[in-house]
Amino acid sequence: MSSSVDEKGSGSNNPDNDSISVYERPRGLRGVYYHPITQIVMLAFVCFLCPGMFNALTGLGGGGQVNPTTSANSTCAVYATYAFFAFFSGTVNNKIGAKRTLLFGTLGYALYVGSYLAINIHPGAGWFVVTSGALLGVTAAFLWTAQGAIMLSYCTEAQKGIFISIFWAIFNLGAVVGATVSFGQNIHSTNNSVSNGTYIGILILTILGVTIPLLMADPDKMIRTDGTRVVMPRLPSWKSEFHGLWVAIITDPMILLLFPMFFASNYFYTWQFNDYNSALFNIRARSLNNFMYWLSQIIGSGMIGVILDSKRLRRRVRAFTGWGILLAMTFTVHIWAYFYQRTYTRTSIPPNSQKMDIYNPEYPAHVWLMIFYGLLDAMWQTTSFWLIGAMSNDTNKLAIYSGFYHSVQSAGAAGVWRMDAIGLPYMNIFLSTWCLVVAGLVFALPMIYLRIRDTTVLEDEGLMKRDQEINNMKAKGMIEGGNEVS
Repeated sequence: MSSSVDEKGSGSNNPDNDSISVYERPRGLRGVYYHPITQIVMLAFVCFLCPGMFNALTGLGGGGQVNPTTSANSTCAVYATYAFFAFFSGTVNNKIGAKRTLLFGTLGYALYVGSYLAINIHPGAGWFVVTSGALLGVTAAFLWTAQGAIMLSYCTEAQKGIFISIFWAIFNLGAVVGATVSFGQNIHSTNNSVSNGTYIGILILTILGVTIPLLMADPDKMIRTDGTRVVMPRLPSWKSEFHGLWVAIITDPMILLLFPMFFASNYFYTWQFNDYNSALFNIRARSLNNFMYWLSQIIGSGMIGVILDSKRLRRRVRAFTGWGILLAMTFTVHIWAYFYQRTYTRTSIPPNSQKMDIYNPEYPAHVWLMIFYGLLDAMWQTTSFWLIGAMSNDTNKLAIYSGFYHSVQSAGAAGVWRMDAIGLPYMNIFLSTWCLVVAGLVFALPMIYLRIRDTTVLEDEGLMKRDQEINNMKAKGMIEGGNEVS
């Protein structure tokens, strides 16, 4: 394929000049295809059809099963393998490219959904569900790392919040569609588990998601809306790339202050889905709760995205404003949830008991809690990604940070899903969730104060400076070699 752009002016092969070169964007249908928003929308639909369906299944509580133990063990396996592979997935992304990494990342979702169909037909197939979860964790680590690198590198500094919001809205629409499939299949059911048709519908959608990465543009052909080119992945040796993990932390240790925020970002799902939605409601109510939860995420990501990209406020002000909104939402929903949680335990509501239905008079207040949890989740994830993006414009550094984000959040999720599987009291899981979310905000505050600037400067780019030093050394060696020959 020929180059998608023509450079204005003569340009240069010098890295410093390339970084400020302005390119002419392609026009017509070619311009639409290579537009960053088009590619972000395609990326979002990959996640719509793969992780979105996973979220729809998880949001039902127990994967839609009567007994949530097998699902909790499987989800623990997902996040355990995810935590390990995500820590290195940024390095793999830099080596083989974001498009191939994204394609590989889609492969585990259909297998995972199919395993739930298998256990619905053959109740003794619990081992298959757990094994599929472990394999999904491997592939999902690569999908989300590629997603983070693409999403944060295709936008300009002023567009990061909006691009994240666009992605998050479409991605969560996948969970909304999946929840709609579940609700439609079970609208007349008062049982505590879903039908085979629900799993089949979700399975078909996940298979479609594998095809989209094949249709996406190569990142090295992408031009941002301001005319600057997306930096191509460096492709160094594996040893150099693993050294890049160390360099990324040493040159920017403030990223460590975001680790508690990352840790909490998937931790709260366990209480919301298994210990609230699955514990209190029948399958019809669980499906409707699931639908409202993911629908509210679309609204929440849009709301916080507008604030984080407001042109009326400096970036530091936007960062503090986003932090304040998260703090207010955190205490609002957890104080509200506490008054519900203290009314029930694992023994007071066994899995096969008659549970709350959508026609119960107390149901509306309970579904509103799910809606507010959805708003908080979307705002939390969007702000986390926005803070990462505010720390760097280097594609490869963003890939490494994205790997850190997903590795740490998955470590937290693996632990709490296992605690749920062994039957830790609901209240213990709830209080640990509340404390971790608050701790994440407390640790993030000094990072925002000390590290977030109104614009990203070269001094912040440790990996870029390392590469420039290497290139300068190579150039010096070539010059000296040429002098010796002459």
